[in-house]
Amino acid sequence: MKSTTLAADTTAWTLDEDGAWKLLRALAARASTGAAWIDSSGLRLDERGAAHRCAPERGLIVLRPDLEQGWEPGACAIDAAASTLLDLYAPLCVGRGSASLVVAHLGQSLDGRVATVTGASQFVTGPEDLRHTHRLRALFDAVVIGARTAELDDPRLTTRLVPGRQPTRVVIDPQARLDPRLRLLSDGAAPTLLISARGARTRDGGCGAHVELLQLASDGGALPARAVLDALRARGLSRIFIEGGGITVSRFLQAGLLDRLQIAVAPKIIGSGTPALQLPPIEHMADAISTRCRRFLLGSDVLFDCDLRAEPW
Repeated sequence: MKSTTLAADTTAWTLDEDGAWKLLRALAARASTGAAWIDSSGLRLDERGAAHRCAPERGLIVLRPDLEQGWEPGACAIDAAASTLLDLYAPLCVGRGSASLVVAHLGQSLDGRVATVTGASQFVTGPEDLRHTHRLRALFDAVVIGARTAELDDPRLTTRLVPGRQPTRVVIDPQARLDPRLRLLSDGAAPTLLISARGARTRDGGCGAHVELLQLASDGGALPARAVLDALRARGLSRIFIEGGGITVSRFLQAGLLDRLQIAVAPKIIGSGTPALQLPPIEHMADAISTRCRRFLLGSDVLFDCDLRAEPW
């Protein structure tokens, strides 16, 4: 696509994947300011990449927060890759709840494992799902992981595989046990928040200047998911992506704080190791968590995008 500006005639264009990604980033940026689109409108971009309303017949796409996919075609043609991208990410960027959205993602095997018995988890799913997680990082204000994931994987939590802003990286480390030499605590690549229990002492050596240390009251040695979420929002981080691991995602899910849960299932059988989700046992199927679910193919993986809200926006 040659341009996405307000002045150009869109009827002769074909919106491609790069153009669709620009639109989605603009929508996410707008949602982060608290000004998410909550009603139907055409969408155009100005020269700076900011989103603007327009008549549906002039829009690159038409935003439809009332639809499951969040959008429908506008004035220009849309290729298959762009359409898939919009279907997957537009619901995360529009609607009444998108300004304070909490989404979690896990990659697991067919038998529900996210790591081997040694904790090895790179990579359960394939490169398409890895790129997907980078896109999610770019669309959210903060990306959150637990201490075990930080320790075992030493991730960077950046958007290096896709164009997009770097989110604030958040590590939940109740006992302040992490080595300050871990990449996200030492590389200076993005603002980083290290959350520990009140009174915990960080290890000698010190973290980089890009790391803010925050202590919260603990509950039995753990940091309550609600307290973590409140602390992030107090810092203006309202759109939250919980990237892992399984224990961290499970705690947010159990606390009822997730709006959406995405699980990518790889065609692998590990046979033992760390389960994806760990929740209190239930006795009756009626007590299971019910979701509205969409499915997408990410290479050889299948992504289940589960809407956990009681009612659609």
